[in-house]
Amino acid sequence: MTAHFNNSDVKTTKATGDAAEDVALHYLQAQGLKLLERNYRTPGRGGGEIDLIMREKDGTLLFIEVRQRSSKQHGGAAASISATKQKRIVFAARFYLTRIKPLPPCRFDVVSVEEKVTWLKAAFDTSGY
Repeated sequence: MTAHFNNSDVKTTKATGDAAEDVALHYLQAQGLKLLERNYRTPGRGGGEIDLIMREKDGTLLFIEVRQRSSKQHGGAAASISATKQKRIVFAARFYLTRIKPLPPCRFDVVSVEEKVTWLKAAFDTSGY
């Protein structure tokens, strides 16, 4: 299933990001996922932020980074997630998981919102973090 995104009316970076998150959220909910948190942030400076935390029907917890770019000139939206950004997402996920017992299966996904929505499951490996 593909959804199309038109950002021609969006003016600010924040508005563009919010619009992309809205598109991603609706797309994922249509796939049967349940929203648990949106824009989850760890307390304090230097922490991490997770765009969407969702749960699959089987109980798997998904930490989802939403990326949007108007051009694929530099590798597209998914390619824009640096190792530093991945570390911050993992840090925030670990913090989030401290309040959940027992720990469910977890996965780090990316939703790329460009001309269409692309859902990349298990987009990066966290074993090095």
